[in-house]
Amino acid sequence: MKAHKYVSNPVDENGYVEWSSVEDQTWSKLVDRQGDIVKGRACSEYMNGLEILGFTDKVPQLPELNKKLDECTGWGVAPVPALIQPKEFFTLLSNKRFPAATFIRTPEEMDYLQEPDIFHELYGHTPLLTNQAYADFMQKFGELALKADPKDRRRLFRLFWFTIEFGLLKTKEGFKAYGGGILSSIGETQFALTDDNEKEPFDILNVLRTPYRIDIMQPLYFYLESFDDLFTILDHDILGILQKAKELGDFEPKYPPKERVEDNNDGSMSSMGC
Repeated sequence: MKAHKYVSNPVDENGYVEWSSVEDQTWSKLVDRQGDIVKGRACSEYMNGLEILGFTDKVPQLPELNKKLDECTGWGVAPVPALIQPKEFFTLLSNKRFPAATFIRTPEEMDYLQEPDIFHELYGHTPLLTNQAYADFMQKFGELALKADPKDRRRLFRLFWFTIEFGLLKTKEGFKAYGGGILSSIGETQFALTDDNEKEPFDILNVLRTPYRIDIMQPLYFYLESFDDLFTILDHDILGILQKAKELGDFEPKYPPKERVEDNNDGSMSSMGC
């Protein structure tokens, strides 16, 4: 079994975590730094969500954050260990609960860590959980994944990866980011909107045939024309298209090979990979 550096902090019976002063300082630095970077690069729906949630200089306590999310879309965040099994992940989504590990990166890993921490989960994803189209997509994706053959879930997760984690919008003002993997990363937020990568219109079949790596800047992003298009993705016969994608096979990767980069040795996962 793979060893993990980070361990989630204990959660008390009321859902609260006793964060240390160093952890709060780390959160504060990340929020201040990323707040400057996302301006003009994030989609308006995300920026509206940031304003609603009003992150402060301390790690948010989930019960308080959940009150705001519930008022907007009926969603909430569930504290989990650093990694959870796929079925649990998708079950939480289907029940309108977004999993978040209760640990935050160390000051030595401010720019990047492979295991998604509470900054990634909360700053990257929860602002858009105030948006109904995004929240509905998340729930329906969880329901769909639970219906899929477990052997197909890794491929199906590509829909999540290229939307919820690394999705772009094409707006009148140019490309804007809405993916949490972009908007919680100081480097990716800037890189995603440059000409140093490829951008393709979102196509379900192509997405399901596109492999990815979790430990590099993405060489390819898929974009939607409208934020509301996110929810309509699941109006299609996704499981049928998935079978066609399997028959056609994967596209040639646009990155150097690395063994088992999408796989955790124990089969567990988080929102950053399956």
